[in-house]
Amino acid sequence: MYVAVKGGERAIDNAHAWLADARRGARDVAELSLAQIRQQLALAVNRVMAEGSLYDPDLAALAIKQARGDLIEAIFLIRAYRTTLPRFGATVPVDTGAMHCARRISATFKDIPGGQVLGPTFDYTHRLLDFALAAEGAAPPQAPEAEAAPAPQPRVTGYLGRDGLIQEEPSSEAVPRDLTREPLEFPADRPLRLQSLTRGDEGFVLSMAYSTQRGHARNHPFVGELRIGEVAVEMEIPELGFAVEIGTLELTECETVNQFGGSRTEPPQFTRGYGLVFGQSERKAISMALVDRALRWEELGEENQGAPAQDEEFVLSHADNIQATGFLEHIKLPHYVDFQSELELIRKIRAEAMQAQAQERARERAEAEAEAPAQAGQAAE
Repeated sequence: MYVAVKGGERAIDNAHAWLADARRGARDVAELSLAQIRQQLALAVNRVMAEGSLYDPDLAALAIKQARGDLIEAIFLIRAYRTTLPRFGATVPVDTGAMHCARRISATFKDIPGGQVLGPTFDYTHRLLDFALAAEGAAPPQAPEAEAAPAPQPRVTGYLGRDGLIQEEPSSEAVPRDLTREPLEFPADRPLRLQSLTRGDEGFVLSMAYSTQRGHARNHPFVGELRIGEVAVEMEIPELGFAVEIGTLELTECETVNQFGGSRTEPPQFTRGYGLVFGQSERKAISMALVDRALRWEELGEENQGAPAQDEEFVLSHADNIQATGFLEHIKLPHYVDFQSELELIRKIRAEAMQAQAQERARERAEAEAEAPAQAGQAAE
C-alpha cells in the first residue's frame, strides 16, 4: 500500500486498531472461541479450507474469526499462510471408493448397496426460522445413533459401467500439474481444470452450473452419487518401502451422469462430471461436477454451443475469488497520479470540443449573415 499524504502511517495504525475493536464487538458479549467456530460454523470452515487449499479446521476457524466472518478475506489469510509452510513431499492419491460415508445418496437408483444414507442435511427442512435456537443454553435435540455404513462401498456409476452404458475414464500415469505451485496455463487439461474449480469461488461455480441447467451448454445431469465422509491419507516412506497412513480428511465427492447422444468419435452413452471438495460442501461439489462436464465438450467431440460454461479460459480465469478480489479492491487504493493525468486529458479534450463547437457556431452565423442580403433581395422582387 502506498500513501501520498502526511500522517498516512499513523492513520493506517489507527484504522487497524479500530478494526480490532470492531472485530471484538461489545465487551459484555462473550468472545467467540475457535472451538465454537470450528464446531458450530463447520460449513463456513469447510469452505475456507476448500478455497484456501489448506485442510486445517483450526486455522480456518482462526481466519474466520480474524476476518469478522468475511469468508473471502479468511480464504485470503489461509492462502497467504499456506505459502509459508515447508513442503515435505506428496501423499498417495486418496481412495474415495474406500470412504467411510456419513452421507451417501443417489438420484439415479433407489436401491443401492449400503442403502441411501441421508446423514446431516438441509434437504428436508422447511426453511423456517427456528427461534428455539435463540434460547441460549437450551439442549439441542439428540441425534440418533448412526449405523456403521459398510466400507468400501461400490460406486453407483459402476453399475452403468458393467453394461458399457457410461464412458470409461481414461487412466494416466502422468503426474498432474500443481496449480498451487505453477501458474494456470491454457489449454488446461482436465486435472488442472478440476484443481481450479475445487478452489474456485463457490458462488461463481454455482452460477456457471446453473447456466448449464438453463440450457447454456445443453447438459441434463443426474446425481449418480453424492458421498461425504472420511478417507485415509497415506504417504510413501522411502526408508520403509511402503505407504503409511498419516491422517484422515473429510471430503465431499459428486459424480453426475449426463445424457450424451454420441458424436463422430464416441457412441451414445452416459458421460460423467466430477467434483471433489474438502469437508461437507455439497453445493460446491455438485456445481463443480456440472461445470466439469460442460468443459469436456471438445474431448467428447461435441459441438460448442458458445455457452460461458464451455469457455475454458473464461471459466478458469474468473473462478478464483482471491485473484478477483485483489483486482477489484485495488481500485479503492490511492490512484492520485493516474486520476490527475486523466483529469487533465478530459479537460483538454473538453476544451478542444468546446472550441470546435464555438467555431462551428461562428461559421454557421457567418453563412447566415452572407445569405441574408440575397434573401432580402428576393423578397423585394
